[in-house]
Amino acid sequence: MQADANTDFLIIGAGFAGLTIAERLASAGWKCVVVDRRTHIAGNARDHIDRAGVLVHGYGPHYFRSNSPKVVDYLSRFTGWHRVSYTIKSHARGRYWSFPVNLNTYEELTGKPATTAAFTAWLEQNRTPVEHPANSEEVLLSQIPRELYELFFEGYTLKQWKRHPRDLDASVCGRIPIRTNRDNRYLSEDFQALPARGYTALFENLLAATPNIELHLGIDFAEAKQRWNCRHLVYTGAIDEFYGRRFGPLPYRSLRFEHQSFTAGQLRTREPISGKPGFWQPAMQVNYPEPKVPFTRIVEIKHATGQAVDATTIVREFPKDWTPEDEPYYPVPAPDSRAIYQKYAGLAAAEPRTSFIGRLATYRYYNMDQVTAMALTEADKLLARHGTP
Repeated sequence: MQADANTDFLIIGAGFAGLTIAERLASAGWKCVVVDRRTHIAGNARDHIDRAGVLVHGYGPHYFRSNSPKVVDYLSRFTGWHRVSYTIKSHARGRYWSFPVNLNTYEELTGKPATTAAFTAWLEQNRTPVEHPANSEEVLLSQIPRELYELFFEGYTLKQWKRHPRDLDASVCGRIPIRTNRDNRYLSEDFQALPARGYTALFENLLAATPNIELHLGIDFAEAKQRWNCRHLVYTGAIDEFYGRRFGPLPYRSLRFEHQSFTAGQLRTREPISGKPGFWQPAMQVNYPEPKVPFTRIVEIKHATGQAVDATTIVREFPKDWTPEDEPYYPVPAPDSRAIYQKYAGLAAAEPRTSFIGRLATYRYYNMDQVTAMALTEADKLLARHGTP
């Protein structure tokens, strides 16, 4: 079928990767067509006001953080920020625990006051020394005793990934800090914040500031290839889908979300648990690592957004097997999946006039700032190659 339109750059995906690179190329004067098979922008970062009046993250929580002034300065062109320290707890053995593991967690475990020196000594005496951890189980046991590993990590990982930690790359659980002080923050990056009016508003501002972007929603990759000829293709979707899964499908994990809202009156009975009026649980996110609980976490994002509304909404997150009808949320970092990906990466490296960027296109778990940085770098390369029109 003959394409019925021309554009300089055809960009597949209207999330962080696609819209960032589109803005950079369009601002330089190039005509960009951005398509997404969903009917909204912002990809998995999309947020919206629900029926209870609460700003919620529809595809799971997105905690923006970065150590890159370049990325923060770039995104700040399109949004103000609400600074926040993301707090998480873990619920096991019928109680809430400080998490990530830190000195507070140790005191909760022992039931008595302790010092950093005592906690550090206890960790050293009870961990399993591993010089070069080869998987997620080894990376955790090299830092903490088996009791903490089994309490917080083993069951959670099995539910989340449907694989034992020993069958996953060390990077999966290596991202989670272990601290010997009282720092309860989940993340340690210098800049931790949420867009002041949400991620969707951020990208609406980006599009409003960039007239050379033509946006088409509800259009998949197959239809886009038929409708537009382009100078260069930017692809942010699943790399195995790009190639018709000729080497077989890459493994992904998907998710199911269960939303539940509460009025101010309903929340009053929860105050002894949440610890403050207007909230259902004591932290933005509570992990549930025990196998008997079918979900992995409950998120109450109002803790982080600072939204002034009497109601609240919690979201229970249920991991599930991925099928082609599901959203592929997480690439599975493991030796077998890496071997399949390398075959697709070999094809992608030789693909003419095509850039593969983003989590799905590179089959790697990236944070939002890392995806933004990747898109900015790729835009610079394309502008160096093509100049300005």
